[in-house]
Amino acid sequence: MRPSPTRASLVPLSIALAMGVGVAACTKPVMETPESLVVASVNGEVLSRADFEQELWREMALSDVTQRTAEDVEPFKRALLETYIHRMLLLQEARKHNISASPEEVDRGVLRLSGDYPAGNFNEVLAQGQLSMSELRSREASRLTIEKLFASHVYSRVAVTEEELRAWYAAHDTDFHEPERVHAAQIVVKGLDEARRLQAQLKSGKKFADLARRYSLSADAKVGGDLGLFPRGQMPPAFDEVVFKLGVGQVSDVVSTEYGFHLFRVLERKPARKREFAEVRQLVEGKMLEQKRAQAQETFEKELRQKAQVQVNEATLQAIRGRPVPQQAAAE
Repeated sequence: MRPSPTRASLVPLSIALAMGVGVAACTKPVMETPESLVVASVNGEVLSRADFEQELWREMALSDVTQRTAEDVEPFKRALLETYIHRMLLLQEARKHNISASPEEVDRGVLRLSGDYPAGNFNEVLAQGQLSMSELRSREASRLTIEKLFASHVYSRVAVTEEELRAWYAAHDTDFHEPERVHAAQIVVKGLDEARRLQAQLKSGKKFADLARRYSLSADAKVGGDLGLFPRGQMPPAFDEVVFKLGVGQVSDVVSTEYGFHLFRVLERKPARKREFAEVRQLVEGKMLEQKRAQAQETFEKELRQKAQVQVNEATLQAIRGRPVPQQAAAE
């Protein structure tokens, strides 16, 4: 089965997710480039065969496709072409509005990317993706520019009303139901006899948390055996079977599990309830804004494509074959 090409597969994953394909510096006026060296033109700007092949070779080098037949290469070419066209349109629109990323912003972006890797490893990652630092900076500049375009001309026009928020809250009723929860603590020891002795000490007035800190073998011993607040299904079934039957302040009988012998104490119970609108208003607003922004961005991009003059040179595209990246490209 052939892998499905994605934008993220064009360079190492962590970098690709942050940058996408950079095209800011790879386009020229159509009239300056012979047709055989052009893969596509977008509103008068061309995508050169050389740039397209270089990116395709990177993708193929990072894929697990062992055969380089035309059939194998075709889906990668088509996905890459769509990525380039998409980003060229967005960058053209950004230029119309004088939107760009400053060198300082690009510096910060590259620094954030390099910060995800141990010292010295970042250059190795770039080399693995056959990517030079100048290419990385170009891609980061493109990404930031498109991000600014969306922020100023798409997301800024999106808003939600109070009525929409309340309607969404009502329509997603089940999302805001909290199940019954119990706040419990435990003591766990290896032997039944030891558990019985601790049980007797609790009955004589010893504090549960003190005994847990001193004798319990579980990691929560240092906090008095406190297991926190949890609903059914979060803990092992044997725990639920006991603690959800106890009243607040009650201590269980000795319970045997694969972990050892337990004593449980219920500290607090929270009945099932629906969270009030005021509690979740910010959460609802965030979800609605995310949905609306995604819809607005999709519409914005679709309109750009519908108005665009896009021409694909099928003869040149068909002539392109994926092949290993030349070694000198990695060293640049």
